Amino acid sequence: MKGRFILALWWIPSIFLVCPLNSINAQDAQALVEESFNYMRGKTSVSTVSMTIHRTDWERVMTIKAWTKGEDESIFWITAPPKDYGNATLKKGEQMWIYNPKVNRVIKIPPSMMSQAWMGSDFSNNDISKTDSLLRDYEHTILGTETHEGKKVFVVKSMPKPQAPVIWGMQKLRIREDLIFLSQEFYDEALQLVKAMTTLEIQVMGGKLFPRVWKMQKADAQDEYTLLEYRDLAFDKELPEGLFTISSLKRLRR
Repeated sequence: MKGRFILALWWIPSIFLVCPLNSINAQDAQALVEESFNYMRGKTSVSTVSMTIHRTDWERVMTIKAWTKGEDESIFWITAPPKDYGNATLKKGEQMWIYNPKVNRVIKIPPSMMSQAWMGSDFSNNDISKTDSLLRDYEHTILGTETHEGKKVFVVKSMPKPQAPVIWGMQKLRIREDLIFLSQEFYDEALQLVKAMTTLEIQVMGGKLFPRVWKMQKADAQDEYTLLEYRDLAFDKELPEGLFTISSLKRLRR
């Protein structure tokens, strides 16, 4: 079975073919992370994604439509399979709501549940919404560089700021010199790896280089993962007024 998951994942921006970093100091880790975040997300984005949740004894595929605007507004609508059709999620700032069409009810997600799995996948509510917490709540340090497809890759350590409301004790990022986000590792408070996300198949999508495939996998479950495959992607399109509202969660289904 193959399905699709329409989803405008976090982090996205705009030029036709990206150039190596020349607008920021390569040693400025904060600027590097912000530039990559903005590049990967864009001013706005509209996407269609196929999401495959793979487990040792079963596999589930969904299709999602997603829209994002700026750093903190996003809305996702599941279009397939039929049993999940109409489920929708809205993220505005630090607040999130979900709509369940079976009971025709909108539910606000408390902050304590933002780290929980989204639709049973290996992506959390925070991961899916592409929250700007990475920019706001962490301090970044460049540990060194690597090479990927002939391009320099910056290895960044991200540590939570004092009193920041986050669950991760550390994150490690790999960002290519052309701002492509290659990986994100999530560590607990004991600095043990919990899960990692990697990106694959970098190609021109939506008018710029972008990873077509995203894979999230837990460190202790090598045969379990969630795969996101972009089918359609567009950046910096004008979006309808009132799209990122609670009332839109129900309207998207019609």
